[in-house]
Amino acid sequence: MTSFLPGAPLWLADIVAIVATILGALLFHRIAMFVAVRAARRTRTIVDDLMLECLSGPIRWLLVVFSLSALQPALEMTEGAQIAWRRVLGLVMPALLGWLAMRLLGAINRVVQAQADISVEDNLRARRRRTRAGILHRVAMFVVVGITFCLMLMSIPSIRTIGVTLIASAGLAALAIGAAAQPALKNLIAGLQMAFTEPIRLDDVVIIDGEWGRIEDIRLTFVVVKIWDERRLVVPVSKFLEESFQNWTRETSQLLGSVVWYLDPATDVDRLRAKLGEVVQANPRWDKRFFNLQVTDVKPDAIEVRALMTARDATVAFDLRCDVREAMLAFMRDEMPGAFVRTRADVTVQPTGAGAAASAA
Repeated sequence: MTSFLPGAPLWLADIVAIVATILGALLFHRIAMFVAVRAARRTRTIVDDLMLECLSGPIRWLLVVFSLSALQPALEMTEGAQIAWRRVLGLVMPALLGWLAMRLLGAINRVVQAQADISVEDNLRARRRRTRAGILHRVAMFVVVGITFCLMLMSIPSIRTIGVTLIASAGLAALAIGAAAQPALKNLIAGLQMAFTEPIRLDDVVIIDGEWGRIEDIRLTFVVVKIWDERRLVVPVSKFLEESFQNWTRETSQLLGSVVWYLDPATDVDRLRAKLGEVVQANPRWDKRFFNLQVTDVKPDAIEVRALMTARDATVAFDLRCDVREAMLAFMRDEMPGAFVRTRADVTVQPTGAGAAASAA
């Protein structure tokens, strides 16, 4: 360094070299990212754009650390300074690598989320990919954080020397922690199982604990269900694996909706069936797959008439059922008032007074 700055102190030459190395690494990163971004804009896919956006930060500081590591042998440093330098690098390098790994996992997850569009009508495959990617992303992040933390601790000699003792006591510690955290571990394992068995997926329509809603978020230990009235139901993951619940979109989002009326036994069912066909076919919410009207039960004072109609998903099916119910009630009120249930009774008139005496005579 004395040749680089003749007559300057060694420590000043080292500082100048370190600053120049950092600035050079940052400049190189800036130029490389500029070229990479220009090249990514010419492609049709968004994968490279997301990757560059997520990895730019970690790569910048990794370049700085690698450059400083390469510079270290040329610096005039005391033995103590070299030890401190290695300690700092031993902590910083695993942290940056862990950061890079987490950003890479985040970029992969964002790519999967971007390519799995759940706004389309048939979104079963997209919901499956999003659900599995989200759960596996959280598991991988948990593992990366644990490994990074262990590597940072192992870079400290005083901690590394007691590693044997920690390993020897790990069995007892694992038993104690497992007993204390049994519910959390149970839900954590259930979350991993859910990623592959897929009893539910994101945006699934479910009925659980008597509530109708959609799966809004799936975490490692709990699931958030968005109820139809904007409330949120937080359910442990294990509940979906151990208890029964209704999943209306398990295989497909298409549903068969039903409307039931209790009508007078003398009702002209064929006329109602014809009117139902007009109402359903004129409704844009009907997906043109199927509809019918049948008498499904007979009661002492009424008949049970059920109409079936199909729709592309649960929300549309609910609105379609409401439309059909209102239209048919209006038709019966205006055109077939006799269809509503009427109470019949036999009335016997008993004469009184003189009339009763005459009848008796």
